[in-house]
Amino acid sequence: MARPKFLPDNFTLLLVATVVIASFLPCRGEVAVGVQWVTNVAIGLLFFLHGAKLSREALFAAVTHWRLHSLILLSTFVMFPLLGLALRPLLEPVLTPALYAGILFTCTLPSTVQSSIALTSLAKGNVPAAICSASASTMLGIFITPFVAGLILSTGNMMAGSSPLKMLGDIMMQLLLPFVAGQIARRWIGGWVARHRTLLRFVDQGSIILVVYGAFSEAVIEGIWQRVSVTTIILLIVVNLVFLGIALVAVNLVTRKLGFSRADRITAMFCGSKKSLASGVPIARVLFSPQAAGMIVLPLMLFHQVQLMVCSVLAQRWGERDMSQEAGEPSGEPMPHRH
Repeated sequence: MARPKFLPDNFTLLLVATVVIASFLPCRGEVAVGVQWVTNVAIGLLFFLHGAKLSREALFAAVTHWRLHSLILLSTFVMFPLLGLALRPLLEPVLTPALYAGILFTCTLPSTVQSSIALTSLAKGNVPAAICSASASTMLGIFITPFVAGLILSTGNMMAGSSPLKMLGDIMMQLLLPFVAGQIARRWIGGWVARHRTLLRFVDQGSIILVVYGAFSEAVIEGIWQRVSVTTIILLIVVNLVFLGIALVAVNLVTRKLGFSRADRITAMFCGSKKSLASGVPIARVLFSPQAAGMIVLPLMLFHQVQLMVCSVLAQRWGERDMSQEAGEPSGEPMPHRH
C-alpha cells in the first residue's frame, strides 16, 4: 500500500515520538548518564566516519573557504543579536524581562556542532566546511558570547566561573580527535566507508535522535511544563520559529546572491541558523545568578528543540530529493523548494 502523501517521513515521526517519550519518560539518574555516554559515543563515531570518508583535498578546500565561514560567523554573532534588539518593541510588552533576556542571550550563542554537521550531511551539503565552521563558531563563542551578551543585556550579573579552556578541551576531545583518527584511518577503511553510506546516514540520524531525547529530558526534569504557562510556551515557540525562519531565509538569499553552490548554501543555512544548548547552559551559569539562569535558558531550550525539529525535516527532504541526482548534479543548482 502506497504511503499517504500527507504523512511525514519516518524520521520526522521518530523525532515527534522522541519528544513525546521524553515528556512522559525523561531519562534520569544513571539512565541519563547512560544516554549521555551513548550520545557521546555516537557523536564520536559520526566524526570518525566523516574523517574516514573525507579526502584531504576536500578538507583543505573547506578550511580555505573563507567566504562561507565569514558569512556563517556574521549570521551567528551579528545578525541574530541585531534581530533580537530590533524586535524588542514587539517582545518586551508580551514577555517577562527574564524571558526577553533569555531570547537576547540565545541570540548571542554560537552555532551547534554535532547537529549542524549531522544535518548538513543528511541534506547532502558541504560536510567538511560544516565541520570547520561549526567548530570555529563554538570555539570563538566561548569568548564572543560573554562579550556580546554583556553589551546587549546590560546586566550586572557577569561573573567569572567555569574555565573556557575546559570547554575548548571538551570540544577537541569529543569532536576533533575522532575526526583526526578517521583521517588517519582513511587509507585502510576509506573505501569501505564510501561503499556503506547507509551506515553514515544511520549514525547521522541516530545522533540527532539521542541529542533530542537527552536535551528534552533535561528540559522536562527542570520543570519546563510547570514553570511557565502553556500560552507563554506557545508564544516562545512562535518567536523562536520567527527567528529561525528569518535566519534561514536571509542566509539562503545572501548565499544565492553571492553565487554559492547548493552544497555551500545548505551548510551556511544549517550552521548559520542554529544556537548551541551545550554551550549556552554552561555560559549562562557563568554569566547569571542561579536565580535568574533558570528562566533565561528556557527560550534557549525551546529554540534548541525548534531548530532540531524544523531543520531535521528540511534536511531529510533535501537529502531525499538529492539522492536520485547525486552523482551528476552541477554545483550551482538552486536549492530545491518545498511544495
